[in-house]
Amino acid sequence: MANSLDRQLERWISAELVDASTAARIRTFEESQGSSERLRWPVLLAVALGGVLLCAGVLLFVAAHWDELSPAWRFTLVLFLVALFPIAGALTEERFPALSTTFYAIGTICVGAGIFLTAQIFNLQEHWPTGILMWAIGALAGWLILRHWTQAALLALLVPAWLAGEWEVRTEGFAVSNRLLTEGLLLMAITYLCSRTSGKDSALRRALAWIGGIALLPLGVWAFVEPNERWRLWGLLNRPGIPPLLRITGWAIAICAPLALAFVLRKSAAWTNAIAAVWVLVIGTFRGPYDETGGKLPIYAWNSLGPYFWAGIGALGMVAWGLLERRRERINLGVAGFALTVIIFYFSDVMDKLGRSASLIGLGVLFLFGGWALERARRQLVARVAGGTP
Repeated sequence: MANSLDRQLERWISAELVDASTAARIRTFEESQGSSERLRWPVLLAVALGGVLLCAGVLLFVAAHWDELSPAWRFTLVLFLVALFPIAGALTEERFPALSTTFYAIGTICVGAGIFLTAQIFNLQEHWPTGILMWAIGALAGWLILRHWTQAALLALLVPAWLAGEWEVRTEGFAVSNRLLTEGLLLMAITYLCSRTSGKDSALRRALAWIGGIALLPLGVWAFVEPNERWRLWGLLNRPGIPPLLRITGWAIAICAPLALAFVLRKSAAWTNAIAAVWVLVIGTFRGPYDETGGKLPIYAWNSLGPYFWAGIGALGMVAWGLLERRRERINLGVAGFALTVIIFYFSDVMDKLGRSASLIGLGVLFLFGGWALERARRQLVARVAGGTP
């Protein structure tokens, strides 16, 4: 099921027209740059939107007729959906590779739906994260066979979801916050984002960078907010604590898994990910202005203003990271993170101390002049990375 380029390169190697190293360089160039026959973005947008709508339509159709079907027909329908789209992908691979890739991706999505629908048909009350693990194994098998970036993107989403589900189930009944989950997922998002470098780029790395870029800011905000949710922990004080072995295992996976993936993707350049891991772990040291009993903590300034300072350091660090490796998306995200930090600080610590009119005037000045200054700085930095002039 290799694509047409791989088959052509194999024939050229067999005919001794090119050697293996030359074929590898040709494959890398085509993956990073694309060919002259590369589809334009309206076609790609239509194919992607069509795939999403097709998935939604299939799920709605199954949901509408599910109660009317017997268990045998339900299982037959599940098997039919799982087999239909890979067959459609194989039939359209030669004539329309983009559509074939979409069909294969829909097939992998249907595998997950089939796993959970089968469990519902036969009333299987099992460890539900195992279903996500089986789904991830299906995506891994699809990537190993097809080498499509869509399969790898699904795998990149399913593995963290499985790990998060395992942690939620295994810590059920214990007094625990979601700090481990938020920091682990934030580290993984940073790893995905930095998968693209000036020397290594491909469709798979671009997909990982998009996933990490979309998830980075929400997870960053969640990581700073989560340690301050003391009201949630007050109701759990009568529950036992997490066993030490489970806590150590969870933190080891949350920290080591993103760093190991960063080393696989970036090799010696992964030292910057280690610095990012230290920045993420420091977030958990902020406890808010009050402790669990309602008493005021002694280091009020650090616990109150420290999160904004540390978030600003992280945003500036992301900008510096983008300048170091000449990546525009990191500069854009760093500037966006800095702007979001200033806005949250104004709304939470400044606006309530001003009058109604003064707070609105200050907000307008912040948006007008602050936004203009940040956009001007962003354009200058992006122009420096691109090698042009501001």
